[in-house]
Amino acid sequence: MKKRLLALFMAVSMVALTACGSAASSTEGTDSAANAGTEGTTTEAATGEKILSVQIGPDPETIDPALNSAVDGGNMLLHSFECLLTIAEDGTIAPGQAETWSVSEDGLTWTFNLREGLKWSDGSDLTANDFVYSWKRVCDPLTAAPYAETVLGMVAGYEEAIAGNLDALQVVAEDDLTLVVTLANPCPYFDSLAAFATLSPVQQATIEANGDSWAVSPETYISNGSFYVSEWVPGSHILMSKNPYYWNADAIKLDGIKFNLIEDANASYSAYQTGEVLMIKDVPTEEIPSLEGNAEFHVEPIIGTYYISLNTEREPFDNPLVRKALSLAIDREYVAGTIMQGTYSAASNFMGPGWSDANGEFFDNANGGQPYIDNSNYEANLEEAKALLAEAGYPNGEGFPAITYSTNDSGYHIPVAEYLQQAWGELGINVTVDSVEWASFTPMRRNGEYDAARNGWVGDYADPSNMLELLYSTNGNNDGKYNNPDFDAAIETSRTTTDTAARFEALHTAEDILMEDTACIPVAYYNDFWLQSEKITGMWHSAYGYWHFMYADIAE
Repeated sequence: MKKRLLALFMAVSMVALTACGSAASSTEGTDSAANAGTEGTTTEAATGEKILSVQIGPDPETIDPALNSAVDGGNMLLHSFECLLTIAEDGTIAPGQAETWSVSEDGLTWTFNLREGLKWSDGSDLTANDFVYSWKRVCDPLTAAPYAETVLGMVAGYEEAIAGNLDALQVVAEDDLTLVVTLANPCPYFDSLAAFATLSPVQQATIEANGDSWAVSPETYISNGSFYVSEWVPGSHILMSKNPYYWNADAIKLDGIKFNLIEDANASYSAYQTGEVLMIKDVPTEEIPSLEGNAEFHVEPIIGTYYISLNTEREPFDNPLVRKALSLAIDREYVAGTIMQGTYSAASNFMGPGWSDANGEFFDNANGGQPYIDNSNYEANLEEAKALLAEAGYPNGEGFPAITYSTNDSGYHIPVAEYLQQAWGELGINVTVDSVEWASFTPMRRNGEYDAARNGWVGDYADPSNMLELLYSTNGNNDGKYNNPDFDAAIETSRTTTDTAARFEALHTAEDILMEDTACIPVAYYNDFWLQSEKITGMWHSAYGYWHFMYADIAE
């Protein structure tokens, strides 16, 4: 049995969404090497323009709003596109392309009133018809949008639309400034969906002229947000310039944002130290102990869970006994406190803190108020794991096939993978770690081309359906290909009932089923940690894992 190590520094607790703005550490002391990043001047281009240089990830898999399902791509879409509604700094829903909106008394008809004079980044007019086209495109089976069911499944005519009859989707432009959406069932959080990047408008003429390639070139990447893509060098950077046609352009202080596409955390840190970038998301894990107390090192909670997907279409992962054994063999306190150095929190449920139900925190009201996984007694969990594996027909791992654990190489992913080799090795299982480039990793996982894989989800909105529906059998983000009719039935009930209490009861039932079935393996609850120069003003970080730079400035 391995000896326990002490956490290298603070244990950062996940807190409710309402407390997402608080700092995670108040320890005194600074790190001079990190502070050196504030002295750089390369954020200003040779022309004298004010360019904010940041790093939030490597080359994105896609920045097509309909296809993106990653946080790094979402951060970029946040600045290049704007939906009907937006999320304000305090987490509330705010006007976006729509200046006002209303809901019928029965909750089925949503009317959005667009601002007058909206434009695309090429200067052409943007109307309600652009939203009709864009939302139907999300439903188009040829688009294969992973979020289609999540964001439009409640709209009347969705089933017909996803089968190919796009005109059945009840999204109608009454005139250039009025969009009317009719739902099949009330959806109290539909305003949050109207603020989600998948439902951004895209320009029909551009897509029809360029096909799928429209979203990979600055010349054809027409958008409607506060910035537009003016330069794209794969493997190097994406430069976004201020969009003069944006309705609120007068409030934009930056001339541009340079997203540095750096995959290696050490390279990111070096760029921060030299002042080449003023903010980095990827901080080398070995540097974290020295950053404790540094004013430029931020740790803030987000609503999300770091978990493991098991390919349930492959043996032996189609056996719930095997899945549960693999889950119980993991010492989550060790993973979160030592390997992740206290920057994450050990998970006991799939749904962590921050998600809300009718009675407050969904987390607090799950499983009778008790954790599904008791992290206080790892030794007992490991013994149960061995017994379950034997019951599944693999005593001491005998006859269990060698498996591959797939992950991308950033943050704590490789150290966690190496720990899993050891933890599952104690069950007699031989594990190989496969490190995959980020741009290839998510499509590989989505296509089911793996045995076990690192996964994670950060909420797009605070309603727990956003995360629980990941495990619905036909969901485009159901990477483990989990399929349980009872789970699907609970999700269906949550979608169709008009009784709030019954809806959340169904969602809690869904989590009961997935945890009993070990549909996936929750490991830790997310916190975001990053380095940011004090020169950056006017930006904010949200509980959804996004950095909002559109109204930022750079202090002299």
